[in-house]
Amino acid sequence: MLQERGLNITVADARFCKPLDRALIRSLAKSHEVLITVEEGSIGGFGSHVVQFLALDGLLDGKLKWRPMVLPDRYIDHGSPADQMAEAGLMPSHIAATALNLIGAPWEALY
Repeated sequence: MLQERGLNITVADARFCKPLDRALIRSLAKSHEVLITVEEGSIGGFGSHVVQFLALDGLLDGKLKWRPMVLPDRYIDHGSPADQMAEAGLMPSHIAATALNLIGAPWEALY
């Protein structure tokens, strides 16, 4: 979705939260203006570890924008995985809209 709009993106697969791949996160933070962590977990998970590292390493002191995307802190009705991800706001279109919002681009065209 984003590449179709001419944006360069990087997807980094963080298979586990710990140990945190600090070198990779540092490299991504220095080479991108936006970082979005997406996880099928709640607040206090991977994204929280990433932002803690970014803050302590001084990587949030510049122009880097970071947003976490996590499961909402509420019950999600039983359904297909796609339905649950849509209700949680973790579908590709939600991620793309978050990225576009962070760079100040119109996201309404995604829907």
